Amino acid sequence: MEEDRTLSESLQHPRRSLGNRYRSQAEKFLKLGNDAGNLSWAEQSAKQSVLHDFTNEENWRVLIRIKVLMEDSEGSRSVLSDLFSVLGRDPELMSQLSGIDIISSCENLLEGAFLSDPLDPDKWWSGIFDKPEELQGFAERLRTLDVSDQRSNILYSRRLEKVREGGYEDEFLQLSRILLSQRPTNHESWEQLGKLYERREEYDEAWLCYDQANAVYPQSSAREGFRERMEARVSGSAEKPWREPSITDRSHFLSRLSRLSRKEADDDDGPPSDEESLELSHLENLRQQGRDTEAFFLARRMAAQGVEGARELVTEILGDLHG
Repeated sequence: MEEDRTLSESLQHPRRSLGNRYRSQAEKFLKLGNDAGNLSWAEQSAKQSVLHDFTNEENWRVLIRIKVLMEDSEGSRSVLSDLFSVLGRDPELMSQLSGIDIISSCENLLEGAFLSDPLDPDKWWSGIFDKPEELQGFAERLRTLDVSDQRSNILYSRRLEKVREGGYEDEFLQLSRILLSQRPTNHESWEQLGKLYERREEYDEAWLCYDQANAVYPQSSAREGFRERMEARVSGSAEKPWREPSITDRSHFLSRLSRLSRKEADDDDGPPSDEESLELSHLENLRQQGRDTEAFFLARRMAAQGVEGARELVTEILGDLHG
């Protein structure tokens, strides 16, 4: 199962060389002619190019061009819907185009999406870095987007790296939590967030991030490494020893993440009570509704509070999230 999950996740990470190779193959088949056989082979290669590198706009352009040549309306809609998922937009927006001739308009729709939302993080940042109002608009929009798709999460993580490099550290920290609240299994992002908090000497926040990395990826050594650094820091000095955040602090941290992961329409639909039996019931309801991320943070909070069976539930829900 671990091997299958690793393979699945690796396919979601951009591999530019493979994407370029498959796109080149697709273009070669197109040059041979537009008969059904060549188009079929071109389509297969183009799909692989997007699969291996969804961040390259050229891969999407070739695939949608092939769909147009094949006069494949449903396929064209599927490509645009998939792109919308990567961009964090609601794929259901495609339903608004039900009365439109998609074959004649899909390439323009694709270009319109790229114009407002470039996949290349450098291109995106070049159009926003010197416009504070645009950056503010991006931050507000990100709070409303669904970035639970791993590809979308990667795309926006790269954009946030540009935000951090541009000197907007506070915004980076705040928005990174939003990304991680929707896809908490990204242990590397938790570790990077912890390092930034540690550099800022916000040690409790750093430990909470490292602890989260360890929870989703037990092989992570970040938490223990941090503990060792903190012990060495006060060794032989008069400085007051650092102590791990209390259970209350951990609970508040996880509750904040749970609220961030909650759909806007469900903001008033919190746990009915602090009583364990009702929280367990609420957790089960979340799982039945497919709200596994919320369920994960609730289970983590219950585990931090020592609720019996909560650790096992964390493991189960992690399996669902990795799914």
